[in-house]
Amino acid sequence: MSARAHRGAALLLVLWLITLLAALVGAFALTARIEQQQGRVLSRGVAGDQAARAGLEYALTRLAMDDPALQWQPDGRPYAWRFHDIDVELNIVDETGKVDLNAADGLLLAALLQATGTEQNLAVQVAGAIVDWRDGDDFVQITGGAEAADYASAGRPYGAKNAPFESVAEVEQVLGMTPELFEAVAPHLTIYSRLPAPDPQFAAAPVLQAMGVEADPILAAREATAAQLVGALLGGGSGTYSVESQARLPEGRTARLRAVVRTGGGAVPGTAYTVLRWEEGASPR
Repeated sequence: MSARAHRGAALLLVLWLITLLAALVGAFALTARIEQQQGRVLSRGVAGDQAARAGLEYALTRLAMDDPALQWQPDGRPYAWRFHDIDVELNIVDETGKVDLNAADGLLLAALLQATGTEQNLAVQVAGAIVDWRDGDDFVQITGGAEAADYASAGRPYGAKNAPFESVAEVEQVLGMTPELFEAVAPHLTIYSRLPAPDPQFAAAPVLQAMGVEADPILAAREATAAQLVGALLGGGSGTYSVESQARLPEGRTARLRAVVRTGGGAVPGTAYTVLRWEEGASPR
């Protein structure tokens, strides 16, 4: 082979090596860029989560304030707060303002289901099934209700629990409860108040309606009354609260925290509250 042919082969080899190296560098740069973007998304997600948690901590601080002008109220009204460059919206509800699954009677449960959009006959049926789920016997309620035989007929591999509810989500297993019914009624249910009837000063409109109380004047008074008077009249509540904290980052990403907490000293030494339920979630822009 001539010297010219050798030089041509060497040149071709060098060109192939340059092409290969360029491809490797391009792949590395693309991988680095993807990892950078993933890291940014993760870091901003963490920032949103921490802002939502900071909102919960701040809300509990405002609930405990002695100054009526600064004290927040656990009656479901929205509060706005800013954590650095992140907007946080907060809603706090005293658990005594909700209907207790283990303490309310069938009439109140049926009325609440109706107030949240359930047809009357179905509301009575499901309310009876809720009572049958938690009671300790196998006797079906006079109106509505469901025991083991009814679950078997519906193809459910389980019967009524015949024991108290351990979470609000457990009511989804009750015969007749659908995802749509649950979504509508769940925000107004609790297992923590242990009261046969909710406290109207913290109750939402559907709960007030279920109690036979005219909701509009109460809700209007909450809106109209000056903050210092509201604090003087209502106080900080029972100490067990549902808190929803939603943090919105400048780029549009949101992080949401829903929790039920009991204040007055946590189960872990050094903590200010005990977590009874905790649910976190985020959504992209």
